[in-house]
Amino acid sequence: MATLFSIIITAVEIYSWALIIYILMSWFPNARESSIGQMLTKICEPFLEPFRRVIPPIGGMLDISPIVAILVLNLATSGIRQIFFWMM
Repeated sequence: MATLFSIIITAVEIYSWALIIYILMSWFPNARESSIGQMLTKICEPFLEPFRRVIPPIGGMLDISPIVAILVLNLATSGIRQIFFWMM
């Protein structure tokens, strides 16, 4: 059981890093058009889309929805850890 929880937590942490890299790629011109950028778009956009529908950009340009998405992932990781400790 510990292995399963370890795999889940590791996968969520890797996904968090993928989101961070995807967000940072927006600062560089044409970075999202690269093969890595396209792969990250396919992986990250389905998760970010619901947050973008709920949280509008600030000032028309500043999108804070990825920050909220990362916070949700961190809360999910904490919740998974708590469930694991309760089960032990």
